Amino acid sequence: MRLFVFNFSFLLCFLGPLYLTAARQQKPEATPPKLPQWLLTPEVHQDDTVTFRFLAPNAQEVKLEREGTDPVAMHKDERGVWTITTGPLDPDYYGYSMIVDGVRMLDPYNHLLVPNLLEPANAVHVPGAGLPWEVNDVPHGEIRHHFYKSTVCNDERDYYVYTPPGYNPAAKSKYPVLYLLHGYSDDASAWTAVGRANVILDNLIAQGRAKPMIVVMPLGYGTMEMITAHWSAWDNHALRDENFSKFREALITEVMPRVESEYRIKSEPNSRAIAGLSMGGSESLLTGLNNLDKFAWIGAFSSGGIPDDFEKDFPGLEAKANQQIRLLWIACGTEDHLITVNRKLREWLKERGVQHADIETPGMHTWMVWRRNLAEFAPQLFR
Repeated sequence: MRLFVFNFSFLLCFLGPLYLTAARQQKPEATPPKLPQWLLTPEVHQDDTVTFRFLAPNAQEVKLEREGTDPVAMHKDERGVWTITTGPLDPDYYGYSMIVDGVRMLDPYNHLLVPNLLEPANAVHVPGAGLPWEVNDVPHGEIRHHFYKSTVCNDERDYYVYTPPGYNPAAKSKYPVLYLLHGYSDDASAWTAVGRANVILDNLIAQGRAKPMIVVMPLGYGTMEMITAHWSAWDNHALRDENFSKFREALITEVMPRVESEYRIKSEPNSRAIAGLSMGGSESLLTGLNNLDKFAWIGAFSSGGIPDDFEKDFPGLEAKANQQIRLLWIACGTEDHLITVNRKLREWLKERGVQHADIETPGMHTWMVWRRNLAEFAPQLFR
């Protein structure tokens, strides 16, 4: 499946411009007809229930797999359309996929996508007024996409940079910076495409709840073998350690010098923060706590991948670190499978007298938790 997706995307890169050129030479076509009601999907109702539909007349079984839930069976009608309606959902964005006779598939009638290197999905938006990730009539920042050749990782890679509203590259004023890291199987676009970090920052800054800051979102792998090995990569301890080590080196020696020379960024530790989710949460801890001369603000959301031997990964960490740490914020959902290792880490820090914030919220290993984590963490930075 991954090979098919890659080859299809590869062909689009070359054939897409030719197709667009040919299309411009043709006469404009009429607007395509709207989908009939019986194919409309996903359909969000006024009571916040959602109906999902999937056309597969020859399928024997279709299930809906929605983020944070187990797959549930859909029901087929006489047209061959499989349907299910959820109960009321809390306002948010929910990733989902269709499992058709055991094969994961995208919803072809839904343009809202969740990019992912292993399991791309669709998303459904249940709107809710006043939530941090909802677009409001406020000044908006900008997102820029950068590419570079990594000597450390020996590949071509990318990173995204969010600049706050009013940012002027010609001005003398400088901004603090948050290095925001994605999780395993995500790519560098995850925090904007799925986490809506730019929208969250726009709203928090407009409300005066967060300081204007620059946010850098790099590709979070030290070696892409972590992806080619699929989920079994986490069973290979040497590969896992190489991934963490090379990522940290690439961030500190390649990404940080680039962005801090190209953007108006303050370079002292009190103006630098690092945070991330899942794999990125572990990378934030490993990078931040082992480089307190560079980072004073550290956030970890649902951290995963760090073994219980914390002394090996954080050698010599003790109470004197409190003189350099402005905030060490460790969060996890109470239904997350990683809650145990996060609790063990917090207990280990407590035993060593390292001050930190213990944050536990309802929720599983999902973006619904991480959006809220960012919305709560960002206002505490650079105060």
